[in-house]
Amino acid sequence: MAGVARLDRPVKLGFLLFPGFPMACLTSAIEPLRAANEIIGRQAFAWTLLGETDAPVRSSAEVGFTPDTVLGQMPPEPSGGLDHLYLLSPPTAEFTDSRHTPAVLRRLDRAGVTIGAFSGGIFPLVRAGLMAGHRCSVHWCYDTAFKSEFPDIQAEETVIVRDRRRITASGAGAVFDLMLRLIEEHLGAETVTEVACWFQHPFVRDENTRQKVPVQHTSGTADALPDAIRRAIGLFDNHVEEPLRIPDVAAAVDMSPRNFERLFKRETGQSPLRYYHLVRLKKARQRVLYSNETLSEIAASVGYDRPGSMSRLYAKVFGVSPQDERRGKPGLRGLTPGWVEAH
Repeated sequence: MAGVARLDRPVKLGFLLFPGFPMACLTSAIEPLRAANEIIGRQAFAWTLLGETDAPVRSSAEVGFTPDTVLGQMPPEPSGGLDHLYLLSPPTAEFTDSRHTPAVLRRLDRAGVTIGAFSGGIFPLVRAGLMAGHRCSVHWCYDTAFKSEFPDIQAEETVIVRDRRRITASGAGAVFDLMLRLIEEHLGAETVTEVACWFQHPFVRDENTRQKVPVQHTSGTADALPDAIRRAIGLFDNHVEEPLRIPDVAAAVDMSPRNFERLFKRETGQSPLRYYHLVRLKKARQRVLYSNETLSEIAASVGYDRPGSMSRLYAKVFGVSPQDERRGKPGLRGLTPGWVEAH
C-alpha cells in the first residue's frame, strides 16, 4: 500500500488484566489494531494478554479471559519484547503480589516500555509508583475518588493524556481513539481512515478533547448547555466541601438570582439547589465506593456537617445507605423516582 511506513517488527502491546476490568476497553484496543493488520496485509501490531497469575481473569461483564503470559514470567530481555503496556482494572483493583508486580512494572519502565492505563487502571498504576510527575486522564466517574487518594497527581478532564512515556485514556471510546492515533503514527492517514470507516467511527478525537459529562437528571451533556449554566455547573463541581450560596453563583455568572433560577430549571429540569445536592451526593458516592475514608470524612468532604444528614439524603437518592453500599448490597442505579421533584 502506497505511503505505508515499513516496520522492522510488529509494535507489541501488552494488556495487564485485573479482576473486574472493563471488557469494552480491551476490545476497543485490540479490534482497530486487528483491522489495521488485515487492511495492510501484514502484522504491524501484535498484542498479548497478561495476568499476575495464569488463572483466568473475569471482566466486569463476567466474561473470563485466560492470560497469554504471566507478567512476572515474561522473557528475560529488558522489555520482554513489549513496546507498550497498559493496565485495565476497576478503581478498587489490588495487586495479587503488592511487592513483586510493581517491581516488574518499574523494570519495564526502566527498559523503555511506554506504560499506561485505561479507565480504572490508572489507580493501580499510581499505586505502583509510576505516575509521579506525570499528568493523567481520569474518567469523570472516578475523579473525586482519584483526587482524594492521589492529591499530588495531576488529573485532567481530557479523554486522552500522553505525557512522555505515560499514556492514559478515560474510557473505551477514548481507547479506540488512542489506537487510531497509534495506527496513524505507524501506518499513515490512509490506513487510519480505512480502519475508522470499518467501524463506522465518525471522527477521531484529539487529545485535548474534554470528556462528555452528563447533566444530572437530564438526557443532555454539559457542553450543550448555555454558557452561564455551564459555568454555574463548573462552580458546583469545584465547590463541594464548602458549598456556595445560590445567589452568589448567580452573581458569578452575571445573572440575577431570579433569572438564573428560571434558566437553570428550564435547561436541567430542576432547581440549582437540587442539582447542587445531587452533585455533592454523587461525589460522596465515589468516595463511598472507591475510598477507605470514614463516612464522617466523606460527609465533610462534600459539605455536610453531620454524616447522618448526608446518609439520609444518600439513601433517598440512591436507594441504599452508604453503609450498606460499602457492604456490597446493591442499590438502585441512578436516582430514586420522585426524589428530585420532592426536594
